[in-house]
Amino acid sequence: MPIRIAIPDPTAASWLGLPLWLWVTLGAIALFGAFQAYYWIGYKLGEKLYDSRFGRRLPREQIQRVERVVEKWGALAVYGCFWVPVLRHTLPWVAGVLRVSYPWYVVASALGCLTWVPVTSFALYSVIWGWLKIAAGSPLIAGLILLAAVAAFVLWRRHRNAKKALAA
Repeated sequence: MPIRIAIPDPTAASWLGLPLWLWVTLGAIALFGAFQAYYWIGYKLGEKLYDSRFGRRLPREQIQRVERVVEKWGALAVYGCFWVPVLRHTLPWVAGVLRVSYPWYVVASALGCLTWVPVTSFALYSVIWGWLKIAAGSPLIAGLILLAAVAAFVLWRRHRNAKKALAA
């Protein structure tokens, strides 16, 4: 007799008593706030930001590539950066350093938050619940998924420790 695990209906999903759509909305608002903070940090610190501990973590060539993207595309690059992982984390403060027009920056970052957050949140939610449904129907699949996750974690730790050893 198979084990039955109740997988909640995604349209009725909630966490800590709040519906999923509200969490997604709060996530979009938080991301929008973070993008504004990064812009103003870059704006106020200017070139000094590149010499800070944060700026030194990125190779200067990478920062220059991001600068070229911002100079070429302006606020449109701000919207596009949501969909590109490296740009999403560096472009907001580079936009501040380069003094991208703030009204256009606000519009582009708001549109980015309104599109990227729901798409990724609901896609990730669907993948997780899909995997849980598969795993609930087959303990073998669940074991394989857990084994793959442990192997990925071990490989990640080894890679990180090797990188630290080379840096030392």
